[in-house]
Amino acid sequence: MKTVVLMGNPNVGKSGIFSRLTGTQVITSNYPGTTVDVSRGAMRLPDTPAEVIDAPGTYSLTPTNPAEEVAAGILAQADVVINVVDATNLERNLYLTLEILERGIPAAVALNLWDEAGHQGITIDVASLERLLGVPVVPTVGLSGQGIRELVDRLGEARPSATVRPMSEEERWAAVGRITGAVQTIAHRHHTLRDRIAEASIRPVSGLFIAFAVIAVAFMAVRVIGEGLISFIFEPLFDLYTPVAMRISDLLGPGILHEILIGHLFDGEIDYVQSMGLLTTGLFVPFAMILPYIVAFYLVLSILEDTGYLPRLATLADTFFHRLGMHGYGIVPVFLGFGCNVPGALATRVLETKKQRFIAATLMSLAVPCMAQIAMVFGVLGPFGMRYIALVFATLALVYVTAGLILNRVVPGECPEIFLEIPPYRMPDLRATATKTWMRVRGFIGEAIPYLFLGILLVNLLYAVGFLDWLAAVFAPLMEVWLGLPAEATAALLVGFLRKDLAVGMLVPLGMTPEQLVIAVTMLSVYFPCVATFVVLLKELGVRGMTAAAGVMVTTALLVGGALRVVLIGF
Repeated sequence: MKTVVLMGNPNVGKSGIFSRLTGTQVITSNYPGTTVDVSRGAMRLPDTPAEVIDAPGTYSLTPTNPAEEVAAGILAQADVVINVVDATNLERNLYLTLEILERGIPAAVALNLWDEAGHQGITIDVASLERLLGVPVVPTVGLSGQGIRELVDRLGEARPSATVRPMSEEERWAAVGRITGAVQTIAHRHHTLRDRIAEASIRPVSGLFIAFAVIAVAFMAVRVIGEGLISFIFEPLFDLYTPVAMRISDLLGPGILHEILIGHLFDGEIDYVQSMGLLTTGLFVPFAMILPYIVAFYLVLSILEDTGYLPRLATLADTFFHRLGMHGYGIVPVFLGFGCNVPGALATRVLETKKQRFIAATLMSLAVPCMAQIAMVFGVLGPFGMRYIALVFATLALVYVTAGLILNRVVPGECPEIFLEIPPYRMPDLRATATKTWMRVRGFIGEAIPYLFLGILLVNLLYAVGFLDWLAAVFAPLMEVWLGLPAEATAALLVGFLRKDLAVGMLVPLGMTPEQLVIAVTMLSVYFPCVATFVVLLKELGVRGMTAAAGVMVTTALLVGGALRVVLIGF
């Protein structure tokens, strides 16, 4: 079986070509020894089956970050390389092309975004480019599938270049200029409405207004899609499952096994939110409460990527996030975390260094409440007035910025600059967007759900044997003296490790004042991630990283809680 490797600069449309070549039978996993995702799929060449590897985007074979190191390593595995080139930016892309051809590996060039080049008045003499490079060159449009069949047919012609010799960096750039000048002509054209929108979306003032509008629409779409999936698909499925669960409950009878597997019954019935059993709440939380929002968020994220907006959002946020030890793509974990912290934790992989990933994960866990928790905050504090809700979110924003400034100074490591190519705005292809969404959802199910299930099992065991009740009694004095909260609130904070939104709801019957509720709700957001996020972060950061992050969270929660108690209640 041959190995075909897709290589190219970031944002040249490799994922669209990859999905066209492989369909939906794709495996996405970490490259050994790294947190860099690599997708693998299968295709059929005219004479043999082949494995297709989608290498991370890279500008050069001289790596400057982990993703580029992985790309260079994957190239060594290739029997054939498909170099995906952005036809709208030929000069920038050809440097990597020449580096690949200098390695003497059989190669073909996919001249992608061919339709967009035409829209921009760019003409490329494909035959001349093929002659100068010495390998097949095929114009393609990955999103629509144009040119993909010809590309597959011509892979049999892929060969080492007979015209490109090893060069120095200076000679290579000179060659790029000669080739581009020989094959490319650009006609003058008038700016279109799309051009004006593209320019406005990266300017500081107009770009921020557009960003707020896009994010607001995105959150609305996620909420509508997520709630729709819950109401019309997942909850009805669990209604069908309820008789099975009740039958299991009857067979088990009272005892510790019933507490672990089924949990508590309310009026003789299963409450999937509160029963706390492994086969009740343990199944309902990940599949009926988290997964629908995961599907919705990944769908929206794929649309933002395919339209070309996400790099613009990262560009706008770059200066701010650099001060917090990240770069512009640090906004992605925040964006996803507002829907559910689990994909937010997984999204820290878009950042290159350990320092960046640690800071992004810790800040998200500290100050980014998930959508379910946000809904409960509005429900609990709404009757007392919007000023209390505003106080909670203002505190969380202050915590995010302050903790980020401190972590950037004390956490060792590098925070490299972000080098973003801003692609043109495009209409997303439904098939490609659906394929990308499915690949990510399937990856989430495979990577996160098992850890989530194990985490819920552990918490249920501690709950069933009374360990959480013991912890509540131990920490009751701290709650009353330092935070000014009733001792009974301890149980809610501990249950927050399992479900933050459920814990917020448990505060309502305690008869606390609005000021006390603000302290308790803020503490719930800051002190520790829910078990689902915890187990994913444990996998992403490792034991040492998660221990350090947990220390930051607990310390920050105690300081913030104490400060709020002094400000809102007094000594």
